[in-house]
Amino acid sequence: MTAAFDRGFWEERWSQALRAHGDAVAKRPPNTHLTEAAGNLGPGIALDAGCGHGSDTLWLAARGWQVTAVDFSATALAHARSTAATIGADVAERIDWVEGDLATWTPQPGHYDLVACLYVHVAGSVEEMVERMATGVAPGGTLFLVGHRPIDPATGAATPAAGQVQVSVDEAVAALDPARWEFVVAEDRPRATAGTGVDAVICARRLS
Repeated sequence: MTAAFDRGFWEERWSQALRAHGDAVAKRPPNTHLTEAAGNLGPGIALDAGCGHGSDTLWLAARGWQVTAVDFSATALAHARSTAATIGADVAERIDWVEGDLATWTPQPGHYDLVACLYVHVAGSVEEMVERMATGVAPGGTLFLVGHRPIDPATGAATPAAGQVQVSVDEAVAALDPARWEFVVAEDRPRATAGTGVDAVICARRLS
């Protein structure tokens, strides 16, 4: 990660956001790209890589998934764990919260039916991170990636993500061997909330 988006930056950002708007953060809905892509998948074993405040993890767990949720912000993880506990043991017991830095953290090979990695600020090579996350997907499983686009591909204008390094469609496609992966979605899509930017959305199924 660039210095602007390192662990210290996110710890401070999460601390400020949770002090000021903790109740609102706890009520944030899951990502609409994820709910559309995973809504028809049967529950299994999932990885939420870069889980943040945990809304996507909680949505998956509530639908019966066993979820490993990874983030390097201890503050965000503590908040997410607390939110899970208030929902109930049936959800909380399905989640394993892990403090880990996705710049180096590597999933258990071939273990997960779903690996989701949304809006992660990438340290170093995007293709390397995509390849590393992809190693965790079991045969027949799904890799789901979303990244903020720093430049609106339609207008060429800078978006609120300008200056960030996140997953793009081209880099994700380049990182995944077409002999081993089937692309279900690989395109730029406008954010669900109008005027908030454009996302790169990649959904790929690992071939058996």
